[in-house]
Amino acid sequence: MTQSARPDGGRAALAGFVTNRLGRTTPRPAAAKTPDTSRSSAAQNFENLPGYRELKLQRSAAELIGLGNPFFRVHDAKAGATTRIDQKSFTNFSSYDYLGLNGHPKVSAAARDAIESYGTSASASRVVAGERPGHISLEQALAAHYQTQGCVVMVSGHATNVTTIGALLEAGDVVFHDALSHNSIVTGVQLSGAQRRSFAHNDLDALENLLQATRHEHRRALIVVEGLYSMDGDAPDLAGFVALKKRYDAWLMVDEAHGLGVTGRTGAGLFEHCGVDPKEVDIWMGTLSKTLSACGGYICGPIALIEYLKHSAGGFVYSVGMSPPIAAAAEAALAVMQAEPERVERLRRNGTLFLSTARKLGLDTGFSLGLAVIPIIVGDSLKAVTLSDRLFKRGINVQPIIHPAVPERSSRLRFFLTSEHTPEQITDTVTAVAEEMAAIDKGGSLIEQLLAKR
Repeated sequence: MTQSARPDGGRAALAGFVTNRLGRTTPRPAAAKTPDTSRSSAAQNFENLPGYRELKLQRSAAELIGLGNPFFRVHDAKAGATTRIDQKSFTNFSSYDYLGLNGHPKVSAAARDAIESYGTSASASRVVAGERPGHISLEQALAAHYQTQGCVVMVSGHATNVTTIGALLEAGDVVFHDALSHNSIVTGVQLSGAQRRSFAHNDLDALENLLQATRHEHRRALIVVEGLYSMDGDAPDLAGFVALKKRYDAWLMVDEAHGLGVTGRTGAGLFEHCGVDPKEVDIWMGTLSKTLSACGGYICGPIALIEYLKHSAGGFVYSVGMSPPIAAAAEAALAVMQAEPERVERLRRNGTLFLSTARKLGLDTGFSLGLAVIPIIVGDSLKAVTLSDRLFKRGINVQPIIHPAVPERSSRLRFFLTSEHTPEQITDTVTAVAEEMAAIDKGGSLIEQLLAKR
């Protein structure tokens, strides 16, 4: 889950980028009308929800500058290395289809067969409505992949983290997580009531200092890291985290949302990338919506953990079971990934080409390993949105990631690479980024230009 404690994209990503830059020079929309009754009635008006007026201000300011909204665009076709928006074709870097399995004949056929046999819905929770064979076979396939005793799949990747952490920990326990952890991890800790302590990104020394100082204060402890960080495209030192979890008697949970199919020689994930026995990790979490081209999440681990979650985790017990065609599609995608490692190799070549080309042109790619997630950091939020808008007009679809999704001075464009991108698409795109950044810099501050017009 790609994926941080900061909000990711959408409305939250727009927050503050114009407000902070334009200040009082921006015409403010008229104050929201509220019933002329009591303060209680005004509080019940949705237009008075915190942040809504700011959202309206940001939209007005963006329109004033002439920037289109890069979020919630409607795609008219299957979005992979290319897509179609408003009947126009685009080179696409805003989809998670890392190995090009969305629409693969075997994946689509599996989904169709499941529809014919079981329909489109599990109709209720698996506790109530019972299992379907596809649920069981998908869980067995994922457990085999991570060499664990069992697995449970759930209908939402975000909910998988929230409900698992919420079910395992309680007051008196503690969770240590990377400072760039996904919102779902942080929300899960909040639900659990456990203490939450974050450590500097990928910093083993910082984590050990926290463990030394506070581990003795708590009964159970959980360390959570991600297999591939979705904002920065880097990965943790798994062996180092395994050593710390053993030294300080803690569970280790790895969120493989963006790692499966990407890291490791065959795409097996972080354990293959780092050469660590997967059995050394207590909890493997992942999502089905990236490499596996479906939807939902999974937990792999000891059978006691899996049985406990199936009977105690609210996100499983009180949620509808996974749709049978979704489960079938995910299982088929996993099988194709394992049978066709050349897809992983193509993805790796594409990431290397993108990263090397960007660096040759002087673009800042941060700490990215050049696998499937590569940011180009531009610094200023308004510049990031403007750059995205200019690229869109050149037929390139890539999302800006801006404050508060990332700190204001590290706003960026985030590129998701797939095995299906061509070398020409990659080099043309990186060249276009460099050209448009140079044009923006040459033109001076956009805010200064706007004020001059006023």
